[in-house]
Amino acid sequence: MTSGLIITLVIGSIIKLLMSPPSIAVAWGVSKFELHKKLDSKDVTVTFNGKNLEEEEKNRFTDYFNKASFLKKHYIFPGNEKLFLQPETNVTPFVMNVKRGKKDVNFFVFSYDNHVDVVKKCEEKVVSYSISSEYLQNFTVLTTNANH
Repeated sequence: MTSGLIITLVIGSIIKLLMSPPSIAVAWGVSKFELHKKLDSKDVTVTFNGKNLEEEEKNRFTDYFNKASFLKKHYIFPGNEKLFLQPETNVTPFVMNVKRGKKDVNFFVFSYDNHVDVVKKCEEKVVSYSISSEYLQNFTVLTTNANH
């Protein structure tokens, strides 16, 4: 009688966990499939036109990137990756290099007047999506010139 009650309680507890998992487990599972992940500025190197951004600018850019709103994903057909990595526009992208474990992930951030396109490249996989961020759309790199 007691063993039947214990077995029923254990099975009931397992069913309850499967039907409504704890929020920590849900957050972990969702983060694994998240497209626009939050980045830590310590792990990021940001370059513009081949030059690294200074620490303060890098932190600001990463913060704006993290606070941006996801708009939509662009589907890339196999063989068309180059069209997204090197679009035929006069926009110079910001390039963010992120080291995640043993993987290097590159983000190419193209700022336009009404949106920002992000192309994420991890090894050979390329993903593109649009975000909305007024700060990124208007972000300018401070240039210092010793001659002035």
